[in-house]
Amino acid sequence: MNAAMNAAATVVVRRTITAPPEALFDAWLDADALAIWMRPTGIRQTFAKTEPRVGGSYEITMHGDEKIHPHHGVYQVIDRPRRLVFTWVSHATEGAATLVTVDFLPKGERTEVVVTHEQLPEAAREAHTRGWTSGIERLATFCTPQGST
Repeated sequence: MNAAMNAAATVVVRRTITAPPEALFDAWLDADALAIWMRPTGIRQTFAKTEPRVGGSYEITMHGDEKIHPHHGVYQVIDRPRRLVFTWVSHATEGAATLVTVDFLPKGERTEVVVTHEQLPEAAREAHTRGWTSGIERLATFCTPQGST
């Protein structure tokens, strides 16, 4: 297959959430929090382990109705509360390490969360766009005070 046909895809998902950057940032590194909000559509239960330090690893196992989806990677950058960068390896990435960058941009009382997932196989683009979109929606619900969205 030539390089143009096998080019890596990038997914970018944005959401502005009524929560401080610190709360949103911390929800990405806390295993108990991840297990609650990191459940994209179709996932009924998530288990997470984190070692939140640069060079530390994480594991996220998502249980769907018919399939288990294991993910793992290593934290590359932890710049609280501005940026988090980590590798992301799963069956959907064909076992290759891809790169996820999460930026937390303060907007007054709100924070724009920008997830950029790079080096994805082209075939995984659509599923990861849906997954990150629904995951970030659950993050918003998890971190937003009742009644403010």
